[in-house]
Order: sequence, then structure tokens, then C-alpha cells
Amino acid sequence: MADILVDTASQANYADIASQHVTFVWSVDFDAKILSGSATHDMIVTTDGLKEVVFDTWDLDLKSIAVDGVEVSYDVKPKHAVMGSALHIPLPKPLSAGSSVSIKIDYKTTEGCIALQWLDKNQTQGKNFPYLFSQCQPIYARALAPLQDTPSNKIKYSATVTSVLPVLMSARIITPPSNGPPHDGKVIGKDVVTYTFTQPVPIPCYLLAIAVGNVRYRAFSKPEGKHWTSGIWTEPELLDAAYWEFSEDTTRFLAKEESIVTDYKFGVYDLLVLPPSFPYGGMENACLSFLTPTLLTGDRTLVDVVVHELTHSWFGNGVTHRNPSHFWLNEGWTTYIERVLQERLHSPADRGFAYVIGSKALYDSLKTYNNQPKYQRLVIEFEAGEDPDEAYSSIPYEKGANFILHLERTLGGLDTFLPYVKDYVETFIGQSITTAQWKEHLFKYWEKQPEKLEALKSVDFDAWFYGEGVELPVKMEYDLTLAQAAYKLAERWDAARDTAEIPKLDFKKSDLEDFNSNQIVVFLERLQSYPTLPSDLIIHLGNLYHLSSTPNAEIRLRFYEVALSDATSAASKVLAVEAVKWVVGADGSGVVKGRMKFCRPVFRLVAKVDKAMAIEYWEKAKNGFHPIARKLIDLDLGLAAAAKA
Repeated sequence: MADILVDTASQANYADIASQHVTFVWSVDFDAKILSGSATHDMIVTTDGLKEVVFDTWDLDLKSIAVDGVEVSYDVKPKHAVMGSALHIPLPKPLSAGSSVSIKIDYKTTEGCIALQWLDKNQTQGKNFPYLFSQCQPIYARALAPLQDTPSNKIKYSATVTSVLPVLMSARIITPPSNGPPHDGKVIGKDVVTYTFTQPVPIPCYLLAIAVGNVRYRAFSKPEGKHWTSGIWTEPELLDAAYWEFSEDTTRFLAKEESIVTDYKFGVYDLLVLPPSFPYGGMENACLSFLTPTLLTGDRTLVDVVVHELTHSWFGNGVTHRNPSHFWLNEGWTTYIERVLQERLHSPADRGFAYVIGSKALYDSLKTYNNQPKYQRLVIEFEAGEDPDEAYSSIPYEKGANFILHLERTLGGLDTFLPYVKDYVETFIGQSITTAQWKEHLFKYWEKQPEKLEALKSVDFDAWFYGEGVELPVKMEYDLTLAQAAYKLAERWDAARDTAEIPKLDFKKSDLEDFNSNQIVVFLERLQSYPTLPSDLIIHLGNLYHLSSTPNAEIRLRFYEVALSDATSAASKVLAVEAVKWVVGADGSGVVKGRMKFCRPVFRLVAKVDKAMAIEYWEKAKNGFHPIARKLIDLDLGLAAAAKA
């Protein structure tokens, strides 16, 4: 296979000189909605005769730049629509490989900072203080600071941040301590406090993260003998609910994963539940996973998102993809290991059930990219300047996890496969690698077992890496134990479509009383595999099981996917308005479901029913959504294309 080595989304000269450590000094200004301060890079030259340093930037207001303490001129190139502006900094003299240099850049962010979302107090849970949070994956760290914004290079960092509200970062807190009085005992929202952080483990820039708001901390208990700490951060109004939701499983899963893979390296594993506009289910920022409040269901059935994010501590944060073409190495491995943990701590049936749920998301994503088939691949060869966010879907997660599951089965099962997994992580942890490097190690590991090596050679790697279409290269079978009851209930509803009168139907609210939330999800997804139910039956389905009022967002989304599958039906006309208001609020101007897993499919579905209505609601509410969500929903609704035209 041809190895893809170049990061086509970065303009930095990271192959010639590499940042080793960055010192950030920031001040948070909620009135102006800017971060201001400096970033100081300690760098090592890797190419002889180096004459300049090139950083990635995005709409930054640069004030001054100094090289080894001496102020220099610099050149900011015209802005590229995806990659931003390349910052060229000349060196006073050519440097040889092995030389070190320090570059300090004074700057501030601007209104166009796509990495940050500033929330007014009425967009928060408590509605008393504003809030700020970042999202740097995949290529938005350059809007937070001038950086070599590529996973090819990892950095350590330290930070000093002054703010009138508590500050968190993807690092270990030095002062004030997490378990001390909030905001160091000062008046929250009024007094300025200086927070200091250190990240001694090298991380890719997309894991840089900051959150500033009225947050509180509660520690989790941890297994005896562990060197790390773990706890939950939220606004005070959510602290009890969030602690209950995540305290039982987080440290248990973390300890179990250490036993399977290798020791946890980051020292701290905390969770932060963000306001509703956070665009993802979770983000694996080092030391501090960001989470959506849609996970707070009160029954712990969505805790697998936390398991996924903590698993990234090894697969992604530890062993990192070298550039966006190899993103599946992060997400496929993480999804696979997340499900291994489900089996080891629960049962093989739970693992199989997770694949059943994921298969629907995979199939939907593969269908979405029928007109862009290269995004159906695991390994994507991006063009220079192509936006990796346009390829973001369930494919690297689910297709990648199924590929690794297929390898596990080919090589003799889980007990045979897990020692290889441990060796893989121990070999590459701390590095950024390509798919070719992963494959080379895979074959090298098994070469001393000829029968296993022959089995491995039977795998069609190219079909998995580069295959297109809506089917996997191998038909995968899963443990369906937990799915059978859901399948049978869906069959009954399908069979009832010809019943003339609703009262004659043999359905009761108690049909779901023995189902957990995930089984209800599978029931609704199974319904989607049948022809669309008649409108009166869909309305009855929603009313009987309270599907259009459930607080569980995963269930609610699946119901709307059933209800709006026929854009011309009477049920669609009724429920399209309900669905869009679920996302933007009753008055249509807020952000109730900012997580893109929910808001994007709802707007796509509603647009098929009534595009004008979808656009009307979107235009009214869009400014409250995260910049990444705004960009992608504009694209979904055809507004981005119209703007370009």
C-alpha cells in the first residue's frame, strides 16, 4: 500500500522544525469575547539550513513576534478557506539540524475564532454567568493559537490563565487545586483569579482545550493502589445528576482498561459536562473529557460514551493518527476496545449488542456518501486543503471497529488477540503513525506463528482500507441475544400495518417495560428497515410509548427517523415541526440539542418534508449553535453552496 505521509490540512513546516513545548499566557475577556496573551514555542530544528518557521493560524490578531528574545518581522499569507493563514517567521540566520530556538508570539483571538464558543448566561444551565469552551479537533487549534496544527507533531504545554470564572484545561491543574474552594475562595464572576496548568505528556494540538464557567468539582472514588485521580466537573445545577450518572463506571472501566492495555499515562482523568451547544457526544481532551448533557438520562445507559472517551487515552491520545487520512486508527481502535470492555465487565451479549446498534449508524453514513464514495473508505487520500470535517461520520468508528473485530476472529479470538493489542500500544504509545506502520507491526507481531500469519494473509486489507459502497468486505455476524426481543416487537408493528382500527391493535405501554434504553433504540432502528408505517400507526406508536416526549435523546431521534422517513406522509407534516422544535426550543430561537448527532439528522429530515420551514427555523436559531455545527448544517441545507455561488 502507498503510505500517506503528508498532512494536507496543514501549512506548517513541521517536517523541518518541531515544537516540543508551548507556554500559553492568556487572559479571558468575556465582555470582548477574546482570549489575549502569548504562545511561546520551544522548538527543535530537524533539517539543515532552516531559514524560517511556518505556523498554522486562523483569524488571529498578531501583535508581535520574537525569536530568541529579539523582535522580528513576519508575514501572514492570504487566508485559505479551510487551512487558514500561514504565518511565516524568518530566522535571523539559517539553523542546522539539532538546533533549538524559542519563538514568542503575542496575539489575541478574534470574533472569527472557530475554535471557541462564547455563551451568554441564558445559554447555560444556571443562567447566572457566561461560559466559554473550545473544540479544536480536527483542525481548529490554529484559531486558538499559532501552532503546527497537525497530529504529526506532539507537544507538551503549560498555561497561565486569568479569569473572573473558574478555568479548566486539557492538563493537570496546579493552582488553585481542584479540591479547594471554588475560584480559590474569591467571588465568582467578579474577582480575577490566576489558574496554572501543566501537560507533561506530549499530545497533538487538537487535544488543546479550555473551558471557563461557573463549574464545580466532585471526586470519584478509585480502585485501591491507582496513581491517578478522577472526578466530575459541571455547573452546580447538574453536579448531583452527573455524579450519579458517571461515578459508578468511570474509574471501574479505567482500571479495567489498564489491565488490558497498559498503565494510564496522564495522571488525571476528569469529566466536564458542557452546556447543550457542545457539538459532540464527547471529546477526548487529555486529562479532561468534554461531554454533552444529552448523556444525563438517569439510567446510566449512555455511559458507553464516557468509556469511548477514556479509551482514547491509549488509542488517539497515546497512539495517534499521523494525519487525517489515518483517522480511523483513532476511532476504529477506540470503538473496538470500548466494546471489549463491555464484554469483560458485562457479557459477550453486551458487546454484540453494541455492534448491532453501531451497524445502523454505519449503514446510514455509508448511504450518505454514495455521491462521495471516497469518504466511504477507511483510508482517505485528501486533496491539499480539503476539509477533513466533510468526511466526518460513523465510518471510521464502525467500519474500523468491524475491521479489527474481523482480524480478532481471523487470528483466533479475543484471548489470542489481546496480547497483540498490548504490544501494539506499548510499541507506538507517544507516537503519531500511519496505517502502513500499523499494518507492518501487525504482520511482524504474528510472523513467529506461521499458522496465524497465513490466516492474516487471507485478509483483503485493500478492500477494508479502500473499499467503497454500502457493504462491508466481510459479512459480520454478532451476538443478537439482547436484540431479539426488540426485533420481535418491530415485527409485530410491521405486521399491524393493515389493521383497520387502532383500538384492535394488541400493543400496550408495558411492551417496553423490560427493555433498557438501548433495546428501545434497536427496536426503532429495526422499524426503519421495514416500509414506512401508516401515519395513524406512527402517531399511535409515539403516543403509546411516549417516544416524542422521552428525555432520552437517543430514543427521541430514532422515533423522528421512523416518523419522518416518508416526507410526504401526514405524520411527517405533523411531526416535522415537533422535531425541529426539539432541537431549537419551543420558540425556535435556542439551542436545546446542539450535539450534531441529533441536530444534523433532524434538520436533514425536516428539510425533506419542508425545506423552507427547516431553513426558516435554522436561520433564526443558528447563531446559538457551535461554529462547527453551523458550518456543517449550512452545508446539509445547501446554504454553504449558495453562499459560495
